[in-house]
Amino acid sequence: MQRFPARAVMSDAETPLPQPLLEDQELDLLDDFLDSDRVDADALDLIGAHGFLVALAVAPSDVPAATWVAELFHGEPAFEDDAEREAILGLLERLRHTAIEVLEGGGLPELPFELELGELAPEETPIGDWCAGFMEGVFLDEAAWFADDEEAAATLLLPFMLLSGLFEDEPDMAELAGDSARLEGLVAQLPELLLDLYLHYRVPPETPKPKPRRKAPASRGKGHKR
Repeated sequence: MQRFPARAVMSDAETPLPQPLLEDQELDLLDDFLDSDRVDADALDLIGAHGFLVALAVAPSDVPAATWVAELFHGEPAFEDDAEREAILGLLERLRHTAIEVLEGGGLPELPFELELGELAPEETPIGDWCAGFMEGVFLDEAAWFADDEEAAATLLLPFMLLSGLFEDEPDMAELAGDSARLEGLVAQLPELLLDLYLHYRVPPETPKPKPRRKAPASRGKGHKR
């Protein structure tokens, strides 16, 4: 059975407050657009798009904007004009970039839902939708996520996979999904788990400073004839 990543317990005083990635009115604007009939029915909604873009912020390699925009929208939306296109794509890019800035500073991103399941299955909540969107971001360049250390990547991504509901047919996942207390614990830790992922993929481990070379002792009796 796969194991969950071990986490150090932090006190409330040590845990930074989650930071919003966009203002409320900006999220409302994106929500209205993504929910409109000018967007393909299979496009991600606001919750899924938020998870998708946070995954791109964490990802070990940058995905070209043209690639992720086409995936998020499942094609090209029917923008009213160039100004609307620039505004919507600008908000999406800023959400991704702000997530990078927050995580780079050791902060926690604010997620667009309450961090509790309320006795519901994850896939019946916005939490499951967000994690499914996050995994869509992983699938966009899956090889890069698992290239360097497949076991570590699988361990770090396991909570997102489990909460997404996309892997419920796998025997190990079905067993873990039955542990409601564990699921609630994972939901509560989602912002911290994102920071773990970012540090794993985007912040290289510190290399030890080279030790100064010891000077060779000066030769004794230089020039002294025996």
